[in-house]
This record gives sequence, C-alpha cells and structure tokens, in this order.
Amino acid sequence: MSTVVEKQNILVQKFGGTSLSTPEARVHVLRHIKRELAEQVKLVIVVSAMGRSGDPYATDTLLESTVLNGSIPSPRERDLLMGCGEMISAVTLSGILNSEGIASIVLTGAQAGFITDDNFGNARILAVRPDRVSRELDSGKVVIVTGFQGQSEAGDLTTLGRGGSDTSATALGAALHADMVDIYTDVNGILTADPRIVEDAKPLAYVSYNEICNMAHQGAKVIHPRAVEIAMQAQVPVRVRSTFADTEGTLVTQSERFADTPTGVVDRLVTGIAYVNNVTQITVGQQEGVEHLQLKVFQAMAENSISVDFINVTPFGAVYTVFDSEAERALAVLEEMGLQPTGLSGCAKVSVIGGGINGVPGIMARIVAALTGQNIPILQSADSNTTIWVLVKKEDMVQAVRALHSQFQLHL
Repeated sequence: MSTVVEKQNILVQKFGGTSLSTPEARVHVLRHIKRELAEQVKLVIVVSAMGRSGDPYATDTLLESTVLNGSIPSPRERDLLMGCGEMISAVTLSGILNSEGIASIVLTGAQAGFITDDNFGNARILAVRPDRVSRELDSGKVVIVTGFQGQSEAGDLTTLGRGGSDTSATALGAALHADMVDIYTDVNGILTADPRIVEDAKPLAYVSYNEICNMAHQGAKVIHPRAVEIAMQAQVPVRVRSTFADTEGTLVTQSERFADTPTGVVDRLVTGIAYVNNVTQITVGQQEGVEHLQLKVFQAMAENSISVDFINVTPFGAVYTVFDSEAERALAVLEEMGLQPTGLSGCAKVSVIGGGINGVPGIMARIVAALTGQNIPILQSADSNTTIWVLVKKEDMVQAVRALHSQFQLHL
C-alpha cells in the first residue's frame, strides 16, 4: 500500500549557469523568486556555477586555469576547485536577496545534507539529510544550496558529474517532500525536437517521467536523466521553465496525472525526436574457430572501459556503436584478439520517443516511409516500449530528424 505524503508547501528552484551569468539575467531570477515568495511558499534555491566555458567562474574555466598553469591536481583536489563556481553563484545571489530585504542563507552541499560515495568527479548520492535546510526554512529564510556537490562519508567535498545541479535539485525535492521542483534554463521548456534543426519544433506542456528520461538519454540536454530518475522514484513533479519568460514551461510527471491537466487528456503517439551524433558502428562477424564471440567482444569492451550502445546480437555476430572518440581504440582491442571488425564512423542515432507507441501497429512502417522518402539509408534499428532508434549517416541526421518530426505531425 502506497503512503500518501502531505504537501509541505515547499518549492525547489534550480537556476543554471546562463540564468546567473549577467546582472541582466539575475534580474529575471530575482523576479521568479519574488513571485513565488508572494505565494507564501518555503523556497529552496539550487544554483549552478555562473556562465559557460570561457566565463570567469564557470566550472570548465576553473579547470582550464590549472592546465594553463601546468598543474595536474589529484581527483580529490580537482573536486575542491570544481565546487568553487557554485559557491560564488550562491553567495552572489544571497547578496542580491539581502539587498532586497529577503532573508537568505547559503548552504554548501555538505551543509544541506548530501552524503555521497568517494568517486571524485562523478560521485553518487548515498543519502540526503536535509535537517538543516528544514530548520532554516522554518525560520523564514530562503535557503540557497550549492548544486553539483556533496560530501563523502570521510568528509571530503565531492562533485556529482555533468548535470549535477539538476540532480541536486530533484534529490533535495525528494528529501524535503517538495510540492514541485522548477528547473530554470535558457529555453522555454521541453520541445518536440532541437529548435536549431527543426524550426517548427513545438513546446510540450506535459511529458511523463519515462518520456523525458528517454529524451535526455538520447541527446536532449534540457535536464539530466539522473535528475529525472530521482524525481520519478519520489513522484515529485518537475517543471522545466525559461528564466527569461513567465510561461509555465513543461510539466514532467506521471502519465496517469495528465488527467489532472487543464485539457484532461494528452493523446499522442510520439512525444519528440532526439539524436546523438558522432558515433561509430562496429560490426564483428562470426569467425571460424572462435567460440562465444559475442561474450568475448563485450567483455573486452567492458575490461577496456569502452561504453557501448545500440547493440544487436545475432547468431552471426554482433553490431553496436561507440563514440567516434573511442572507435580507434575499440577496433584495436578487437584486432588484438584476432577478430576482424569493421567500423563505420560518422554516424548518428535518431530516436523517436513516445509513451503512446507501445503495441501500436505501423509506427516502424511510418519511420521507414519517412526516411525512404528522403533517400536516407537506415543502417541499424532497435526499439523499446517507448523508443524506436535508427542509425543513419551523420550527413543525413538533420534531414532525418526533420522528416520524422513531420511524419508524426509534431508541429501541430
């Protein structure tokens, strides 16, 4: 029997680097904060480092400074440096709130209760103990938490890897039983496709946890899949919103809860089209005298820490993809084993994602028709309950995304 958790009137807001990078952007951040405080909510704000690579306090810029100075810090010390950007963002935002008469306090990831393992640079959250956060909220303060970081059980600062601030936000939302987590970015919610490729990509009002998790894994970069998985497990709704607009953005929740939306129903087969480019297809055919070929191939990839994807295994061999950057090494490993692999570089994986495609006849036929109509060869395909993948040549990727977006009328 499920346990119903009472609403706590807590909202978690997460602001990314572009939202905090300039005084003009921070004016918009302040506007969103004031609007929510006017609704008498208890507010927790999770911040990323300011800006992107090249900006003074961005994480990548801090890392580049060590390279320019010729130093190679250990992973532990590297995490100490990588955590600085979020601290600068948090203190800057706290100063802005204090100047507006809004009481606030900054807590590091450790002070906010994030306990992690000691895998520096990509730590996993073991527990969140938000007692200090709750006390500060009860005292009437806005709590600003440095995203992307926690503390190992030995007391060392750790960082959570790419997308770590998103993960911090949803993990805090789960631990606090928050009513909502708002992820603020520089785009207006989640779109049906990358707007840089598809001009008529449409904003999505609602998506399910499963759909957005698949979209994030397949190349959509609006929210990190780890963050979605945490929210899904805790059943905390997430909104993806624009810092620079007042629109509601995209609500991410259980598909069963779509009945509670203003329209009552979200009836669609396909939700969006995503892509991952710069991948190499590797084919290893069965060879005379080689037993358990498939097992040997994937054990070799694992032992050499080469990530594999888009896997097709048959009695005649194995076909899979790796990133172009790993292709040369992967092929060399196989050749050293006496195998005869072939590699096709410069490919792209295009994904058709939708909670409504499961069990519906004709979806693959429509995909093939759309790509055939554009003379785009399909190099490989695979499917799951909510996603169908096709591998195409990189030079065909843009046209493939556009053709599939049009085929499933996602612009309407």
